[in-house]
Amino acid sequence: MSARGVERVLAKCQACIDAGSFYEAHQMYRTLYFRYNAQHKYTEAIDLLYTGASTLLKNNQHTSGADLAMLLIDVLNKSEASVTSQNIDKIIDLFKIMDPECPERYNFLTAAVHWSKKVDGKFKRGHPELHKKFGIMFWEERNFVQARYHYLHSCDGKGCATMLIEYHTIKGYASEVDLFIAQAVLQYLCLQNKDTANEVFSTFTANHPQIEKGPPYVMPLLNFLSFLLLALEGGKLAVFSILCEKYETSLNRDPSYKEYLDKIGQLFFGLPPPQASSQGIFGNLLQSLMTPSGDDSDEDSLENSVYSEKTLELD
Repeated sequence: MSARGVERVLAKCQACIDAGSFYEAHQMYRTLYFRYNAQHKYTEAIDLLYTGASTLLKNNQHTSGADLAMLLIDVLNKSEASVTSQNIDKIIDLFKIMDPECPERYNFLTAAVHWSKKVDGKFKRGHPELHKKFGIMFWEERNFVQARYHYLHSCDGKGCATMLIEYHTIKGYASEVDLFIAQAVLQYLCLQNKDTANEVFSTFTANHPQIEKGPPYVMPLLNFLSFLLLALEGGKLAVFSILCEKYETSLNRDPSYKEYLDKIGQLFFGLPPPQASSQGIFGNLLQSLMTPSGDDSDEDSLENSVYSEKTLELD
């Protein structure tokens, strides 16, 4: 189709939109898409689908708009488009105007994350910048569970900490302030994101109104986290063992911490994976001090279960 022919079809699309004939407009956008796709004109197809999806969604045509949005992700995959700020912005713009109750919205999100994993293999859970933008979106919608999940897959520790402060202030109890940050720090470490774990901890403790400046801190669990982050630099198993034993009472407040710490011990301190008959992190630590370190196989076993509370599966 010639450039003039495309202009005529787009003019007809706009006329259909103005007349409220959204079905016809949707079909015209699809027709143009298939022609661009057949000609491998992927840049034109992406721009067309973005415009069409935006137009339909803004006119409350959620199913038709989501259909074009999913086709946009399909083009990104076929063209092996890079995860650029422009492509991320298009995805987030469309996600923002989709109805939060529309099931296609989460299909779109999942497809977008899978695309970012496919084209950039070093981020096997999705590109951190895309997760950051999704985290911001869910935070603005006050969907803290989803915001937290996506921030944990980003590299924005400051943003995550600020969101967690608001999350705790609105939803949490005063006695849980240390639990909110402990969960995030340990999970970042299980995902081998040490730098962001440090950033989220320092930002949270420096800015939360209920936390006195430290270290040392009044809350033992915060002191444990502070020492743990320092111990990562040395990687000495004996130090890790002493920390876990000294703060065992605080760590017992959440049963999941033992599993996280086993994984952290394996990743950063040469701790062998626990045996089936293991007595938990502390028995495993004592045993490891008397035996050679094992290998670090099965690294993904805990990572697959770290986010058991999440409501969206992206793997």
